[in-house]
Amino acid sequence: MKHFVVFITILVFLSCGEEKSALSEVEGKQLPITSALAPVNTIDDFVAPYRERIDQVLDSSLAYAAKNITKDDGKYNTTAGNLMADIILEMANPVFKARTKKDIDFVVLNHGGIRSVISKGPVSARTAYEIMPFENTIAIVELTGKSVRELVSFLIEARRPQPIAGIQIVLDKNGELQSVNIGGKPFNETRSYFIATSNYLVNGGDDMGFFTHGLHVTEIDYKVRNAIIDYFKKVDTLSPVVDNRFMQLN
Repeated sequence: MKHFVVFITILVFLSCGEEKSALSEVEGKQLPITSALAPVNTIDDFVAPYRERIDQVLDSSLAYAAKNITKDDGKYNTTAGNLMADIILEMANPVFKARTKKDIDFVVLNHGGIRSVISKGPVSARTAYEIMPFENTIAIVELTGKSVRELVSFLIEARRPQPIAGIQIVLDKNGELQSVNIGGKPFNETRSYFIATSNYLVNGGDDMGFFTHGLHVTEIDYKVRNAIIDYFKKVDTLSPVVDNRFMQLN
């Protein structure tokens, strides 16, 4: 059920040679908006062409999903998580490099931020809104090697597969960390790394407090959802797989 809040303002008029007004009282109450309310035809007629145009834009096919893409089809990484992280790395890096002359080293997002399955078939802008209904923007955080070590520990201990790209985490058969590679090279704790994430996580969302220890944060004014839409426009077919970016040896 949705509500509108109506404010009623009562003015008191004073007569002192000229008419003046002063605020006396403000009252508010909630009006429930339900299906029981009859539509107003004049409003519907006014909104109709705008609704039709928005639906046309949102539902136009941009790409094709070769299969259902979900965030629940893998233990350590998933098709939806891999797709999301890969999109951020591919679409955000050129912007970041143009502004800073540096490259993004890897991407970390949050499992809970993916809000919908991508069903097999045509993919549209509406799909992007369903996946990412929030207004989150992409931010690049520079972390010390020590903070990256905390990040890796968090990913290992997390009970859900957090989306990552550009980094590989390998566990041994006992579930202990065996190796970390970033950009195809062994992790170097003596240097800093640039990690692309969302502005929500930059502020420590989803218990990712290590991001609050960043040396520097670069906002590139690029919404996560817009990056997804731009990627859909760029490719023909979506076919992500569960791979070895985060894995446990047998």
